[in-house]
This record gives sequence, structure tokens and C-alpha cells, in this order.
Amino acid sequence: MRAVNDALIEETEFRLLLEGVLNCYGYDFRDYDMGPLKRRIWDQVQAEGVQTLSGYQEKILHEPACMEQLLLALREEETTLFQDADFWQTFRAIVVPMLRTYPSIHIWVPECAGGEDVFSLAILLNDEGLQHRARIYATDLSEAVLKKARQGVFPLTRIADDAERYLQAGGSRAFSQYYRIERDHARFNDCVMEVIVFAEHNLGTDGPFNLFQTILCRRALGAFNEWLQERVHVLFMESLGRFGVLALGIDGLPKPLTQRYERLPGIPTLYRKVE
Repeated sequence: MRAVNDALIEETEFRLLLEGVLNCYGYDFRDYDMGPLKRRIWDQVQAEGVQTLSGYQEKILHEPACMEQLLLALREEETTLFQDADFWQTFRAIVVPMLRTYPSIHIWVPECAGGEDVFSLAILLNDEGLQHRARIYATDLSEAVLKKARQGVFPLTRIADDAERYLQAGGSRAFSQYYRIERDHARFNDCVMEVIVFAEHNLGTDGPFNLFQTILCRRALGAFNEWLQERVHVLFMESLGRFGVLALGIDGLPKPLTQRYERLPGIPTLYRKVE
């Protein structure tokens, strides 16, 4: 009998794990970029103290808490409030004047993870006096991922750095007005949280659910393969109203879609829909 090499075994186990997650929990990771996905999953295999992907699959399928830990691990990323000051300065200067022209403002932040971009956006809208007519829809693929963001808490050790980035991003108020201290952490005040609607939405499987003046998705697309990125961009086109703004990350807009957007001044990954 021909010996089966380790790489083939691992690939088979990995495929079966993804199929099991899809069948039992409804999360489809088959069109994610396989390199980063495998690294995150192997980290969780080690964290759970099992030796093989098959052993990890058994644990995932029988212990929902283990599945929650995987979902959280897939969203772990070192992000901060007002990360990339140039982006937020440009957003304030270019996009906010457009938003002022609308009687009600709807902004979507898909794959929001820990919510840093969501909270930054809510604070910026407060700065600009737009919070009373704005709603930020912060979505991610599961309640396990959204649970932390819903709490609106962040570590005290970050406050000084967050306040500095807020000022660099064009903030003009005392950053302290947006949070309160609670024992060993800080919590955002109601003026930040009441602007945000948290909800489950899976970019890989779900469709449009509203029309938005702005969609802000600066990190998630890099985790998807080319096919899934194309699907998501179609979803964004369907979800943006006329002249809606799309804010992306470093990868920017795929070349086939450049005819359907115009690039806004300031930074290279900010676009306005023209169709």
C-alpha cells in the first residue's frame, strides 16, 4: 500500500474541518486566503492542547465554546482608535461635508471585529455635530465576535495613546468627554455608543440590507481569496447609494471596478460611486 505523506493528510484534515464548521455552524471559510487562515487555525490547535486537525475538528464540533474561540482568533488584529491619522483627517475634510448634505446618514462598517474603526467614526461624527442624524451599522459574522465590541470598553493603558491619535486625526475636543473610567478599564459614553447598531452579517453569504452613504472596510478584504473579494465588491456596489463613498484598506479597488468609482483626493483608497 502506498504511504500517504503528511502534507496530503494535513490538507485532507483541513478541508474536512472547514466542511464541518460550515455544516454545523454555517460559517463558510473555504474562500478565505488559505495561508493566513491555516496559521490562525494551527495557533488554536495548539491553544486547545490537541495534536492534530482531526482532534481539533472533534473538539470544535462538540464544544461550541471552542468554535467561539476560533471566531475570535480569526478577528484578532492589532488595531487602535484612529489608526492611520491621514485617513481620518481626509475623511473629516472630504467625506464629512458630503454627509452633511443628507437629512439622515447611514454608514456601514462590515467585519468590524473589535470595533476600533466603529468607535473612531462615532467620535468623529460627534465632533462634527452629526451624531443625532447618523447611524453606524457595525456588523460581523457572529455574536461571539460582536460581544466584546458591544461592551464598548478599552484598557486604561491605551488612553494616552488614543488621545494623541485622536488629536492627530483632527479631533478638536477633550478626548476624555467620550469615555468614563470603570475600575481597571475605560468605557465609551452613551454619546458614542448610541450612534452604533451592532448586528450579525456575513460578507461571504449574506446580501444587502440597507442603502448607505458610506461603507468603511479597511482590513477584512485581505483575508479573502479573489473570488470572495469579487463577491463582496458586488455587495458593496449594491449597498451604496448614488455617489456613496467606499473607504478601503491598502489593497484599494480592483482594476475592473475603477470605471464605477472616482478616486477622491487626499488618500489613494477613498472612492465615490459614480453609477
